[in-house]
Amino acid sequence: MGNPKGFLDHTRELPKYRPVEERVEDYEDLYQPFSDEKTVTQASRCMDCGVPFCHSGCPLGNIIPEFNDAVYEEDWELAFEILSSTNNFPEFTGRICPAPCEKACVLGINQPPVAIEHIEKTITEKAYEKGYAKANLPSQRTGKTVAVVGSGPAGLAAAAQLNKAGHWVTVFERADRIGGLLRYGIPDFKLEKWTIDRKVALMEAEGIMFKTNANIGFDIPVTELTDNFDAIVLCGGSTVPRDLPIQGRHFKGVHFAMDFLTQNNKRVAGDSINKEAILLATDKNVLVIGGGDTGSDCVGTSNRHKAKSVTQIELLIKPPNERDDSTPWPLWPMELRTSSSHEEGCDRKWAVLTKEFVGDKKGNLKAVKLVNIEWKTGDNGRSSFVEIEGSEREIPCELVLLAIGFVHPLQDGMLQQLQIELDIRGNVKDTEYQTSVEKIFTAGDMRRGQSLVVWAIAEGREAARKVDEFLVGESLLEAIDEGVLSLAY
Repeated sequence: MGNPKGFLDHTRELPKYRPVEERVEDYEDLYQPFSDEKTVTQASRCMDCGVPFCHSGCPLGNIIPEFNDAVYEEDWELAFEILSSTNNFPEFTGRICPAPCEKACVLGINQPPVAIEHIEKTITEKAYEKGYAKANLPSQRTGKTVAVVGSGPAGLAAAAQLNKAGHWVTVFERADRIGGLLRYGIPDFKLEKWTIDRKVALMEAEGIMFKTNANIGFDIPVTELTDNFDAIVLCGGSTVPRDLPIQGRHFKGVHFAMDFLTQNNKRVAGDSINKEAILLATDKNVLVIGGGDTGSDCVGTSNRHKAKSVTQIELLIKPPNERDDSTPWPLWPMELRTSSSHEEGCDRKWAVLTKEFVGDKKGNLKAVKLVNIEWKTGDNGRSSFVEIEGSEREIPCELVLLAIGFVHPLQDGMLQQLQIELDIRGNVKDTEYQTSVEKIFTAGDMRRGQSLVVWAIAEGREAARKVDEFLVGESLLEAIDEGVLSLAY
């Protein structure tokens, strides 16, 4: 490395958030400017480990020490070349990835880890600024055609790689804009949508076709794909939300988190909203059920709506403030995570069970009954909980947002008509990304269940290799090391 003592001379530093009172007034990026000089200093902290565990922490197998060294040398073009060789969309992962690579950083054993995610984002923005990020057309075309269904991170990655291999690719998206989860599931304050538009424009320039408002199996018959394409890649995501069918579920005011987030993203984009189905947290007591990233996004959005109060509850116990002994380095740690949305204002509760939704005579939600629980481990090693006597209470609430995950992809329509075999969880069953129908492949959450954006990109890339092999007998597309895929979180 250019500075072998960088990790001794400097500690971890990241861009600071904009002040809370400022950022809750808009949906713009959360961060204040951060100088290139500081980013170069952060890159100098990389130790160029003999065994870089950051590689195995990243599902994409990003070549992290090498691009850190290029940044230290301020060779932004080389840094982008290294980064983009394994990651089609560093502009996304550099903003919204939980950075498992940082949790596997060797320096993180006894010091704060290298600021890999921030460095990745900076490399990408430098590439666009300096013109390194540009359309790269394939040197020749195979004449083969591929349909990709779904324009989320898995679908976009599969499309990019298959186009790179020289196939003609068409991406079908049921919504009116490209991006899938990136577009509609993640708030703009975490991922501004111009970043998607910018990348899609490059992909179009490379020859990829995009068709929106194209709901396969409903608006468009599946035969249009099976009859006209040499291969099909299903990347529709895991879109059926997990429900909470308790007493009072029917009251007006209980909604799925993704309905709330999708509508708000459309509102921010300037799209028209059905006035009879408007979801706003303004002046309401909001309860977010679910402690993950989606729940956090609901908290941040509710804060921007000027909710009266925001409470977030989680069924599991509160994680420890620091890495628990049960998840030692380099494993993904069990520890408390506090997001920018939580810092803006939120009452967080753990080990709480939702008992009942309470409504008024007009059918509107007015309160929620909660009870504290205690988790116990039985002789068989399985955990279960019991309610704590005397802890039941009722809190005022006019808006509940269910952020408790997704169960499987939509099975009606496309999957049913294609007669695709499903696994025991209701996801698309596959053998090395190939479904039960020979020329149809799958990737992302539709195949593995809900997961991280970085995993979806990795899946899309790997599925593209299998499709390429199917179409022409071999593939020269970059492969992700099997060891990385087996070790990554």
